[in-house]
Amino acid sequence: MRIDICRGVADFGDDEMEFRFADHMLNTSRRELRRGSSAIAVEPQVLDLLTYLLRNRDRVVTKNDLITAIWSGRSVSDSTLTSRINAARKAIGDSGAEQKLIRTITRKGFRFVGDVRAQAAENASLARPAANASSEQPRPTSSLPDRPGIAVLPFANMSDDPEQDYFSHGISEDIITALSKLRWFFVVARNWSFARRSGSVPIKRIGEQLGVRYLVEGSVRKSGARVRITAQLSDAATGNQLWAERYDRDLADVFAVQDEITEAAVAAITPQIYAAETFRARRKPPENLDAWDLVMRALTHFWRVTREDNVAAQKLLERAIAIDPNYAHALAVLAVSHFFATYMGWADRADSVPAAEAAAMAAIRADSEDPWAHLAVAGVYVYLGRTKEALAQFGQALDLNPSFSLAQACYGVMLTRLGRWEDGANAARRALRLSPSDPFSAICSGIVAHVEFVGGNYHEAMRLAREAIRQRTDLAGAYRVLTAAAAMAGKIELATVSLRELRGVQPNISLAWINDNMPVTPDERGHSSAFSCARDHYLEAFRRAGLD
Repeated sequence: MRIDICRGVADFGDDEMEFRFADHMLNTSRRELRRGSSAIAVEPQVLDLLTYLLRNRDRVVTKNDLITAIWSGRSVSDSTLTSRINAARKAIGDSGAEQKLIRTITRKGFRFVGDVRAQAAENASLARPAANASSEQPRPTSSLPDRPGIAVLPFANMSDDPEQDYFSHGISEDIITALSKLRWFFVVARNWSFARRSGSVPIKRIGEQLGVRYLVEGSVRKSGARVRITAQLSDAATGNQLWAERYDRDLADVFAVQDEITEAAVAAITPQIYAAETFRARRKPPENLDAWDLVMRALTHFWRVTREDNVAAQKLLERAIAIDPNYAHALAVLAVSHFFATYMGWADRADSVPAAEAAAMAAIRADSEDPWAHLAVAGVYVYLGRTKEALAQFGQALDLNPSFSLAQACYGVMLTRLGRWEDGANAARRALRLSPSDPFSAICSGIVAHVEFVGGNYHEAMRLAREAIRQRTDLAGAYRVLTAAAAMAGKIELATVSLRELRGVQPNISLAWINDNMPVTPDERGHSSAFSCARDHYLEAFRRAGLD
């Protein structure tokens, strides 16, 4: 069951407080939870939930109250809410069985029932706004989150007709909804961001008021049957523009245009924030890195697509998980890095697939709404031969983030190897369209090259493989496709040269390795023959290239 409600804001309380209960202390100014003299590592979202329960301990808090306050009204599953409640209980020495501090009130909600002593925090560091200022402008629900925050301001209607405001606002709302599905970001709810108009107000000031690092702005101009939409992403702290794009479209179907623009904008915005966050993390001394920063650093290594960088990424992710064992995104990316190492020939399947499975399942348990977690589980299921479940997990990842180019590309390969070449090719090409400015662009080019090879389009496969290699010179998967496609196209000299380059980046390449590392026999009726055909086709290509 999923809970969908209108976006809104619940009161977190204006004062910075120190709550003492049992042998614990929670200081909202320092965002710190302690047991005695020991600090307790707790996920920011769980800390927000616990703070909200403490501030509202005089009443039963409903599920909708929590979703409005903690998730800004986004749609979340019951399992996600339950996992956060359980994490809050665990952090303060409670449990679902005992419920001595956080009690579940059947069919009503939750209440903090422990004895609490509350006082003003001694070191509240945020200056209080003047009373008249607070009446003029709404305030964000909490202090700047540990995750990067982003606000989408209402797109300006540049048309002569004020009645067209609905379209510009619709674009803004669609982008908010799409970004809210990504678990990487804290996305300010519509009613907060729409209360701000950039106008003459400096970007830095808007960012401070909303408690975000990034702002998305834009404009819409309609003329007859055409529409021009501009969008830009800015760093709120510096005012620097990180990305900007213009889209010109026909208005044959207004909703289709809104969907297309939203998808393109989200696909472009996401990697820009990754890059900006990585730069921010690199400026911090290593001893000050938090879990988010460690994941950002890990991703920069992961995207370089080399054996050494993949190992470096895994070490950073393991450090992030040591800080927060329930950090779903770190667990999910770690799982993906393990099964990707298998695909690239960097790691022994017997070691990497079990490691990927353990991390992927932990990620799903920690946060079933993270699209990377579902991609991780899908990849594991592919290697375990659980085809039907793999397809379902790919679908779940794309439901959560339709602009997830890596998931789209992997899904395309899966469909292609099942004999559904046209569906697979469409999915893979869509990934390529989504990723022109994406760090996954090289990987997507290599994957689409493989799909074209399976479809017998050898020259297109070679072109895409070369493009992938141009972007990432150590991309073993692209060299494999180039070698195979050249051999099947009768270009034996090119196949020989490509095979030599492939051996340089993947020394363990052999016919036996290809046979063992193509997906195992699937469990769906009629699909085993399609998988066998794809594997035999690949093996024959490498025999022609001279591989033994």
